[in-house]
Amino acid sequence: MARSEKHRKRKEWELPLEFVPKLAQHCRKVGIEFSCTPFYLDAVAELEPYVDFYKIASYELLWDDLLAACAKTGKPIIISTGMALMEEIQHAVEVLRNNGCASPTLLHCTSAYPTPYTEANLAAIETIRQATGCEVGWSDHTVEPAVIHRAIHHWGAKVIEFHLDLDGLGEEFGAGHCWLPGQIGAVIKDVNKGFIADGSGVKEPSPSELPDRLWRADPSDGLRPLKELRAEWK
Repeated sequence: MARSEKHRKRKEWELPLEFVPKLAQHCRKVGIEFSCTPFYLDAVAELEPYVDFYKIASYELLWDDLLAACAKTGKPIIISTGMALMEEIQHAVEVLRNNGCASPTLLHCTSAYPTPYTEANLAAIETIRQATGCEVGWSDHTVEPAVIHRAIHHWGAKVIEFHLDLDGLGEEFGAGHCWLPGQIGAVIKDVNKGFIADGSGVKEPSPSELPDRLWRADPSDGLRPLKELRAEWK
């Protein structure tokens, strides 16, 4: 950092440790699980009393000591896989499992800020799932609703991560990879509609169809409506 002004300025991005218990308390008050990402080894122990799970960033995927420290807490772990080769992901999973995290959740990720939707490579979700046997999700930097819909409804992403800026004034917003509340809120509503639209799978008339059943062509003469309805007419 001493030689890089850019990195010295990032000191201002750090989350003060005294904020962590307050954030955790508020999350529990409103029924949200709280997590935080450790970027140094001591942070694992500092966060342990407060987090429901650890999130490990793509840039730390190669750091076995950090992975092992998180796994040894016994807490669930989510880890992003941006920039990684498949063998690097498999090694990280092995480290986590060998240290007590039997079922880490992996996030397929393209670590570009923002990510062109043409480089999302969502098919890799299934590749990672097959290679590791882990639950796999998508860490989004595209800010494209269609990408999130595709990740969930076609590729079965179990977890979605996204960058949220409350008012468009945050340090990272200008880069173009952050969602605003109204944007992501609309996506979440649409995703829920998609799940509801799946229905039961039983092929039978839906309630909205029932009034039209009698208006189908009668098999005896091919005329609409069915004769039983015609018989009611005077």
